[in-house]
Amino acid sequence: MGKKLYIETLGCAMNVRDSEHIIAELKEKEQFELTDDLSKADLILINTCSVREKPVHKLFSEIGYFNKKKKTGAKIGVCGCTASHLGDEIIKKAPYVSFVLGARNVSKITEVIHKEKAVEVDIDYDESTYAFSDFRSSPYKAFINISIGCDKKCTFCIVPNTRGEEISIPPELVVQEARRAAQNGAKEIFLLGQNVNNYGRRFSDRDRKIDFTDLLKMVSEIGEVKRIRFTSPHPLHMDDKFLEEFANNPKICKSMHMPLQSGSTKVLRDMKRGYTKEWFLDRAMKLRSLVPDVHISTDIIVGFPGESEEDFADTIDVVEQVKFEQIFSFKYSPRPLTPAQNYPNQVPDEIASKRLSFLQDLHLSMLDAISQKEMGKVYEVYFEELKPGGYVAGRTDNNWIVKVKGSEELLGRFVDVKITKPGRLSLEGEVLVNEKV
Repeated sequence: MGKKLYIETLGCAMNVRDSEHIIAELKEKEQFELTDDLSKADLILINTCSVREKPVHKLFSEIGYFNKKKKTGAKIGVCGCTASHLGDEIIKKAPYVSFVLGARNVSKITEVIHKEKAVEVDIDYDESTYAFSDFRSSPYKAFINISIGCDKKCTFCIVPNTRGEEISIPPELVVQEARRAAQNGAKEIFLLGQNVNNYGRRFSDRDRKIDFTDLLKMVSEIGEVKRIRFTSPHPLHMDDKFLEEFANNPKICKSMHMPLQSGSTKVLRDMKRGYTKEWFLDRAMKLRSLVPDVHISTDIIVGFPGESEEDFADTIDVVEQVKFEQIFSFKYSPRPLTPAQNYPNQVPDEIASKRLSFLQDLHLSMLDAISQKEMGKVYEVYFEELKPGGYVAGRTDNNWIVKVKGSEELLGRFVDVKITKPGRLSLEGEVLVNEKV
């Protein structure tokens, strides 16, 4: 019997890709095989998120649960962003943890599993040119990191303290990885970075003159690649060159994540976001004019320190003007190592909760109107997942989730679907053409 690996991943798409890198390294170099059965694992990993409080609080209860359920001799490792900022505190609080591996040190996984109580959390460590072994959770799409770290100084965000300064991965490595994934059947490439459209700001090996728009063109030249997605772009770097490439390149999917955070210029200044309400609206409206069927998603924080009713009203104004197809909304959560945790005028929880409910209710009503307009439309859907009840699910170019009655024969195919049942979060339809690609 070979060695078994159990891994739990919390947080963002970058964490998902980090977990894939970890799995690949352990499979190729240490002959581990994945298992879904915690009790059979020889190595148990939790890849953590520290962006908000809840996942951090959850961490130690998860570790305790793993310790109770693991078999004798199995090791527990804590990886990711919480590992980066807590470091050896994790082992002090949970001494049954075997090692701690930070988000900037993923390539060291095959070393730390052999070092009892190892703590590798150097946020200045540069693995931007490291060629990881290959593993993907899905054969139909490929997540690819294009940068590491973040140079922004948003006052609410812990990420620069867990992933270090921003370094771009060399374009030839990105293209090589995308080509390999596409040749292995992944028709959709998903480019990842904290601020993808700041790509090219810094490379570790030598000076280069290449930006994110140039990289998009390079990836789109790979014949087997049919769709390109990316996250997260920063509103500050949405120049006309970028927006026009987004609009005119047929391989780039017509969905854009634009993290607003707040609609108040005053709050945006306190957050150190670098743009104003007016700039955000200008970029969003230009995007809508260039691509009428674009889907725009966003992140919004309510209850940031000092947020007044007028500031919150500005956020609502932006929501009503842009009409986001998707909103990820949260109450402000004080994070360690961030300036905002020490700001005066912290907003009482009951006020923040009320504002969050208002925002979410407003958006739900908007979604009802948005989704109803989808009735009867025909979309090309790329199917990638089986769902309960005999359904298969996939996404449209502009990121609607669509499910149809069908079987695994649809997986990995582009199919024309007519929408027969709109919904807030997904659409239901019927297949019109059996197979296109």
